[in-house]
Amino acid sequence: MFRFPLPPAPPVLQAGIWASALLLSGGCNAASLKAAALHWQVPPPPPVSAAAPVLWVALAAQLQPPTPLRLRSATGNLRLETSRGERFAAPEFLLQWRSVPLAEPLTLRRQVWGPFASHESAEEAAARWRQAGAEVVIAHPAEWEVWAALEAPVPAGVTPRRLEQVQRQRLALELRRPGRGAVLLEGPLRLEAPGGLRWQGGVFAGPFRLQGDAYGSWTLVEEVPLERYLLGVVPHEIGAGAPPAALAAQAVLARTWALRNQGRFAVDGYHLCADTQCQVYADPRQAGPAVRRAIGVTRHQVLAWQGAPIHGVYHATNGGISAGFEEVWSGSALPYLRPWVDGPGAIQAKVTLPLEPAGVAAALAATSRAYGFDHPRFRWTRLLDGAQIQRALAKTAPQLGTPTRLTVLERGPSGRVLALAIDARGPAGEPQSVVLRRDAIRRNLRQLPSTLFVLRQEGSGRWRFDGGGFGHGAGLSQAGAIDLARRGWSLAQILGHYYPGTSLEPLVALPRDPGSAAGSP
Repeated sequence: MFRFPLPPAPPVLQAGIWASALLLSGGCNAASLKAAALHWQVPPPPPVSAAAPVLWVALAAQLQPPTPLRLRSATGNLRLETSRGERFAAPEFLLQWRSVPLAEPLTLRRQVWGPFASHESAEEAAARWRQAGAEVVIAHPAEWEVWAALEAPVPAGVTPRRLEQVQRQRLALELRRPGRGAVLLEGPLRLEAPGGLRWQGGVFAGPFRLQGDAYGSWTLVEEVPLERYLLGVVPHEIGAGAPPAALAAQAVLARTWALRNQGRFAVDGYHLCADTQCQVYADPRQAGPAVRRAIGVTRHQVLAWQGAPIHGVYHATNGGISAGFEEVWSGSALPYLRPWVDGPGAIQAKVTLPLEPAGVAAALAATSRAYGFDHPRFRWTRLLDGAQIQRALAKTAPQLGTPTRLTVLERGPSGRVLALAIDARGPAGEPQSVVLRRDAIRRNLRQLPSTLFVLRQEGSGRWRFDGGGFGHGAGLSQAGAIDLARRGWSLAQILGHYYPGTSLEPLVALPRDPGSAAGSP
């Protein structure tokens, strides 16, 4: 079973978590359950089998009032079954929201550390909190957060928020049938669509689940075989027109990434989402012959290091200089994700890593014809003024005044900015400042395609960013892979180029628990 081990709930919370899960599904009498809980919780998704891998993918998350849930069949009837065995069939179901009183209030208590700009940074924070002796979970209510019990020890220098809520109702769905009244649907609900389910402009085969999540809302989940999932991912990540070797590389990486990250939404009862917080997943039927061939020739193959699926991150273009893992996210360096110059030997000879801060502009000039240089954001310029920056930081630093100075405090070996200081002037003229680090830079200043840039001020309250690349810059550059494939490079050569020391392995050849392998990041 290919499941990365998730830390169990601490003993003090076990009763409360069990209680909240049953309350959410309507499966017990709440009057006998008095313990507090960390969060609403559903059972975790099943492990992914190596022989017949199936992913639980959220087509829509955090569903809640006021918008009703409309489910439509592409052809024929949908079949809906409740947890009590009630069955309904129709071409379309219109499900309305209903608040159901709890027999006894449920108290949710937790410490919250975050938000974090990415799941990777939340993982690093979670590891730190575990080292301090706490049991934690990673959640994504709006941004990535790490949760622990109120009494849990806290890492040095960290001051989590404390949250306590009393829940007196649970959110349920009901089916309204003209002339026949409404039926309260006890979840989780199972939905089958023999003719396909129409959803957000596409058609999905299912089967599906409607189930609760950690926040008291609901999720529409598709149980999708891994290879079918790739049909909905590969063309949206690299483009269906990429050369065969590049498409095959993307197929391997999308498969590897999905397996490595299958615990990402365990707190919500599914494996992966369908948007950019995971991999974009859309209608698999739209995949063309080239994409299907690329997935077929790499069927069940993953990229591994020391017996485990690698952290198979990828991005649009690295701008000619690849980033190390530790430059992008707060975490330890990985041997197969290191900074290096992504170009022929003649270009590599012009640039020495680690880059000195003063040498970034020269390095960008020297790598202007590196692999993938024809990507539209291989080189870019952005102009930002104080008002734009202030608006961009409205959530992160809502009290920040008018920016007066931007300063690069630290760069990584590839030249990427690791810390950016923004000094400002408050309403009364008082000095203010905020420091953005690593992935939080692009997460907040979304106008910047990457953190590989040279910064200079152009007049009062105006700054120019001259940079290269689009995305975090670690792992495979999709533009670079397309360029290399056009030059005749094979699948193995492309993967070995971007992930040195890794090997292409059949899924069934990996250990049953890759999360315990020595090389698992």
